[in-house]
Amino acid sequence: MANIVFDGVEKKFTQGGKEFLAVGETNFTVADKEFVAIVGPSGCGKTTCLRMVAGFEAPTKGVIRVGGEVVTRPGPDRAVVFQQFALFPWKTVLDNITFGLKAMGLDEAERNIRASNLITLVGLEGYEAAYPHQLSGGMQQRVAIARAYVLDPGVLLMDEPFGALDAQTRVVMQEELVKLARKNPRTVLFITHAVEEAVYLADRVVVMSRRPGLIKEVIDVKKIRQDECWDEHVRIEDVMDLSSFVHLRSQIWKLLREQH
Repeated sequence: MANIVFDGVEKKFTQGGKEFLAVGETNFTVADKEFVAIVGPSGCGKTTCLRMVAGFEAPTKGVIRVGGEVVTRPGPDRAVVFQQFALFPWKTVLDNITFGLKAMGLDEAERNIRASNLITLVGLEGYEAAYPHQLSGGMQQRVAIARAYVLDPGVLLMDEPFGALDAQTRVVMQEELVKLARKNPRTVLFITHAVEEAVYLADRVVVMSRRPGLIKEVIDVKKIRQDECWDEHVRIEDVMDLSSFVHLRSQIWKLLREQH
């Protein structure tokens, strides 16, 4: 079971010789295979929370557990997708996706089988031999997502993965991620500034306060989505016209506005 537990977590940094609290005491659980999005003002500690789960940063106080184990360092049970695609420019799509599998010691046949399944899921058939510079931004991010998924991690950590994409490509990638998340669910912690994106993608949306970052409110989207029959077959523009979507978006915007 790959749940994420924040247990009394705080994070302080030192800047210019002065210590400041970036993330205030946080207690929160992301359930196994739940998709949780975090929104909040710039500098509120969203990415810091994700980095602590990834093992890139250590809490100043409290502990973070993934699957019951205390996080002390990065590990293969947690894969990260960044805003910048971070692909190896000298490697093909296939080689980028299988890089982590090769490092894990899997033989070529097994690597290619696992990569082939993900390539199909993210719609990159026919581009296996292409290099990153030959791909659009959206396609490069598909490679990055496939590279994360192919490791079969319990937890997927996504730090504004669509932030560098143009508006149209971003919508397409949101729809693709919804389909992938429904077909191949993982525990997902997703950081975004876009309220519409958070409501469309997530089971729950966590709204954080300005620094020191604290959880201001948690919005349950999944129940409303199930009641309104949103699923991976409904296009985002149709979902955004639903009164339930408009209400959730307005509710979250009001909470964020209070932080400015």
